[in-house]
Amino acid sequence: MEPFEIEILLVEDNPHEAELTIRSLKRHHLANKLKLIDDGADAIDFIFSENKDGTDPKNMFNPKLVLLDLKLPRVDGLEILRRMKADERTKYIPVVILTSSKEEKDIIDSYQLGANSYIVKPVNFQSFSKVVEELGLYWLVLNQPSPKY
Repeated sequence: MEPFEIEILLVEDNPHEAELTIRSLKRHHLANKLKLIDDGADAIDFIFSENKDGTDPKNMFNPKLVLLDLKLPRVDGLEILRRMKADERTKYIPVVILTSSKEEKDIIDSYQLGANSYIVKPVNFQSFSKVVEELGLYWLVLNQPSPKY
């Protein structure tokens, strides 16, 4: 899948939770243009690295939504969020924190760094599926992106 085709970037290292998220989005026809990355450093490389031909990746990478877990290998989700919101090319991309952490510090830090939403993953499948469905419908169908984006 070419980067410019991506509507959702899912950054999640737990294969079970990634599969549940993708399955829930697919059930509502919202996952046709989804890319899964399971490592924080790989996510940063994907979002910010120059393409092999030297062109700016932002000419191609323009998702409608980033679903970002906080606890990731090598680079955590807060660092990814920090970098995205500090960069002119990516700061208007909506980032939803989708995590199991209920820690107040994680919630505060996420919003201070510019998260658009913070959602704690429900434990049971039906609740999780419903949350992902509503999340996808809101950000992909109802939300109006920034004109600067």
